[in-house]
Amino acid sequence: MFVVTDVGNMLELFRKYFPSSSHVKHKRLFLYYKAGKCSSQPVGKNTMGKIPSVVASYLKLPDVACYTGHCLRRSSATLLADAGVDITTIKRHAGWKSTTVAEGYVENSIENKTKIANKVLVGTTTSAITKTVNVSESNIPSNINFENCTNVTFNLNVNK
Repeated sequence: MFVVTDVGNMLELFRKYFPSSSHVKHKRLFLYYKAGKCSSQPVGKNTMGKIPSVVASYLKLPDVACYTGHCLRRSSATLLADAGVDITTIKRHAGWKSTTVAEGYVENSIENKTKIANKVLVGTTTSAITKTVNVSESNIPSNINFENCTNVTFNLNVNK
């Protein structure tokens, strides 16, 4: 079971696709298509699990057999984690009870590696300290301009 929202007109697309025919005797969303014809047979979990390998084959990717239904689980868990979703929500989304299992499905994506690298290289500031100093009352040379400064680090030694 999943939710279809109206983001990006998905609800309209759903209504166009959803079978309204009287010959369909179930309430399953995905129907079996073969040779351009739709049957009333629902798509099963094994067929859904083959979708990644079908896509990989269509894209002519190497090692098509490596693309399994678990790829969909890994991708969704990783995308949610990259979006900042907490582990409890990821567990609920995929039906996992164990945090360890859920964390095992989250891949270390390029986006996540980039975020980590930026934090290591640039650092993060948790608070800003602002102090106005009258240049004429301090030992700061008056020819230094402190206006419009960004990403500047000052090391100050204060002797009392």
